[in-house]
Amino acid sequence: MSNALSRRSLMRSLAGVGAGVGALTLGLTACDPNDIGNPDAAVPPPQPGGTPGGSPGATAGGRRFGAEWEKHLRTVMSWPASESVWGDQLADVRRDVAGLAQAIAAREPVVLMARPEQQDAARRACGSAVEVVPVAVDDLWARDTLPVFVEEGGKVKGVDFNFNGWGGKQRHGNDAKVARTALARFGVERIETRLVAEGGSFESDGQGTLLLTESSVVNDNRNPGMSRDQVEAELKRVLGVTKVIWLAGVKGKDITDAHVDCLARFAAPGVVLLDQAFPGTPPDVWSRSADQARAVLAEATDARGGKLKVVELQQPDPDLITGRGDAFVSSYMNFYVGDKGVYLPKFGDARADDRAQQVLKQYFPGREVVPVKIDAIAGGGGGIHCATHDVPALG
Repeated sequence: MSNALSRRSLMRSLAGVGAGVGALTLGLTACDPNDIGNPDAAVPPPQPGGTPGGSPGATAGGRRFGAEWEKHLRTVMSWPASESVWGDQLADVRRDVAGLAQAIAAREPVVLMARPEQQDAARRACGSAVEVVPVAVDDLWARDTLPVFVEEGGKVKGVDFNFNGWGGKQRHGNDAKVARTALARFGVERIETRLVAEGGSFESDGQGTLLLTESSVVNDNRNPGMSRDQVEAELKRVLGVTKVIWLAGVKGKDITDAHVDCLARFAAPGVVLLDQAFPGTPPDVWSRSADQARAVLAEATDARGGKLKVVELQQPDPDLITGRGDAFVSSYMNFYVGDKGVYLPKFGDARADDRAQQVLKQYFPGREVVPVKIDAIAGGGGGIHCATHDVPALG
C-alpha cells in the first residue's frame, strides 16, 4: 500500500476528470465464454490446508462469486496507454506489464487489451504467446476496470460496478466503458447494479464469504448516501455471497481508499493471509489498519460458520527493496493465482521474498510459485493482482 494519496502520482492534476478520451474500439474476440482458453490445463481449487479437489459451496439465489484459485478460461490485462499518466516511467511500466503477461501466458491464455494504435507495439513487447486485442483503455489496472465475474444457471455473468476512477481521482473516460465493452464482446450477460466499486475491493473464498474494506465501498466518492447495510445487501444480491466480513481500511490515503487486495487475501476457504509491516517500521495508518483487520478476523466466521486461520505475511525490508517511489506498494498480498502458477512480486529482500514464496507454496501446492519483478508497477502504487483479471471457467 502506498504512503501517498495517488496510486499514479502523475495523474494528480487530472483528478475528477472523467470524459473526453475518445470512443472505444470493440476488439475482444466474440465467442461463447465457456469455450475460451484451455480449461483442461487447470488445477482443482484447494480446500482448507491446501488440499486440491472438492466442489465449491452453494451461495445465495444460485449465483456464486468463485475463488481466484478455481479454473480459469483466461487472464485479461491492459496495456498502459499514455505518457500523460506515467510520464518518463511509461517504458518501464510497459516492460513490467509485458514481463508479467509473458509469465502468465506460459501457463494459461492471456488477452491484453490495448488501444488500436498501440496494438503492434504491445505485440512486439509481449510476444506471440499473448493475444493482443484492440480496446481503448486509459491505464493498466484491469482488476478494477473489468467486470466482476460470477456463475449463475450454468453460465458466466459479469457484474458491471460502474468504474468511476476510484471516486473521481483519475481520468477514466475509456476505462469507465471497459466492463460493458468486454461483456458485449465476450457474449457475457451483464448484471447491473447501482453500486460503484472495483474488482480489487473484493476477495472471495468461493463458498459464500466476501472480504472487503469499508473505506473503498462505503464512501461518498463512490456510493453517496448509502449505508453499510445497504451496500452489503446489494453485494449479496449481485455477487450471491451470504456472509460479508468488513475491514475498516483507510479513506483518502491512497487512490483506491485501501483496497482489500493489498491487505488481506484468502489462500483457501477458512485461511486468510494478512499483510504485516516490517519490524521496526514506525506505526502509521496502514499498520493500524492491519491491526484492526487482525482483530476482526480473529473473531470472524465464514459463510459456513467456521473460524478463520490468519497467516501473517511480512513486508520486505524497505532498505533492501529494489524499487522506489512515494507510492511504492511493498505488500506481498497483491499476488495473482493462475491455473498453474501463483505470481507474486519480487522486491529484492531475498529473505522476505523467499518466505513469501514458501507460504504460497504451502497453500497452493499444485501450482508453481513464480516471482516477478514489478518495480515500476509497484512504484505507481499497484501490484500484480491490480494488473490482472481472471475470467472463470465452468465445469
